[in-house]
Amino acid sequence: MSHAARSPGDTDPDGVPGELEGLHRATRRIAEALTPAEVARQYHPLLSPIGWHLGHCALVERYWLRELCLGEPSDPGQHALYFPEFSAKDSRGQRVPERDALLTHVEREHAHHRALLADPPPALRDHPLMADSYLLHFLHQHHAQHLETIRFVLAQRAHREAPDPHAPATPAPAIPAPETAALPAGRVRVGWDDVRAYDNERPASEVDLAGGRIARHPVTNAEWLAFMADGGYRTNRWWSETGQAWREANAIAAPDAWRRAANGAWVEVTPDGVRPLDPDAPVMGVSWHEAAAFAAWADARLPHEHEWEAAARTGLLNGTGRVWEWCANALFPYPGFRAFPYEGYSVPWFDGRHMIARGGSAWTHDAVRRPSFRNFFEPEVRHAFTGLRLAW
Repeated sequence: MSHAARSPGDTDPDGVPGELEGLHRATRRIAEALTPAEVARQYHPLLSPIGWHLGHCALVERYWLRELCLGEPSDPGQHALYFPEFSAKDSRGQRVPERDALLTHVEREHAHHRALLADPPPALRDHPLMADSYLLHFLHQHHAQHLETIRFVLAQRAHREAPDPHAPATPAPAIPAPETAALPAGRVRVGWDDVRAYDNERPASEVDLAGGRIARHPVTNAEWLAFMADGGYRTNRWWSETGQAWREANAIAAPDAWRRAANGAWVEVTPDGVRPLDPDAPVMGVSWHEAAAFAAWADARLPHEHEWEAAARTGLLNGTGRVWEWCANALFPYPGFRAFPYEGYSVPWFDGRHMIARGGSAWTHDAVRRPSFRNFFEPEVRHAFTGLRLAW
């Protein structure tokens, strides 16, 4: 069954400040449970330290609510540290304040912003960005995305835990024989024009689909074991030239979320720790290159994101919301696209290299769970709770 989540249409705009406060508490609790060194540590070259994410989210709220809407002066030091374009990722851990000082600063900023939202001054209340609670939804979703990224970091931290030396035996491989659903040919509606939509989801429009079939469930761990047992990581014909070069250069031979226990069994690493490999759970921690190779091996393909969205909207997909599901295409602007509220969210990534992932993971917040939401990563990314679903 699909992950139980609130429908986008059920969101109460008046409840967004409270939901934002809940995200403030969630990120704070994570930092409080870690040592100061862990909060400042960079566990993966593509991921910032957890402390940086806390400071960044506080600054983003300050920038939009106070600097842009209310005209307050900016803080150059905060901008230099917490805006990514001014702060090299590999330097952030050395520059972020010590945990307790950081949490004091972040809570002070959050409390100020909560007070502003509870009783907004006219300049904030009447600002165009506050129409239909747009800015509240934007900040809520921004924080929700960073909460999941923090969980990416926690998963990389968990890689340092020693697996149970008596882990259960690796499950038996299972040749893919998925239940499928027909994708009818014809025109379908994609995108979303709601106030909560990001710019790359807009404008909603109709597109033509050629028809085909799509798996009702994502690819499982047992099916991935069959790919590995059949030499999938060693057989070049399943791989694109770029994917093969990446695989060989990085000695890729199993999903990023998998590790060997001392007894030789595969186990899975999650933000919540190390656990036995569930044969029926979706495989997680695979790159787009790996997903495309698996699809070729299975005599299938990855779905285009429009196929995925149409299938999700019509109830054809089961098991959504457990892993982000790679799609065949790169991020692109929909016809009529307009960057909003700033250029940097989508425009820099219309480069043909950021591949679409749909659906959400088990650690994705409800604020960004919807059929139209377009996540995107470079094809080598494996840390982002990514899996796949097959199409034909």
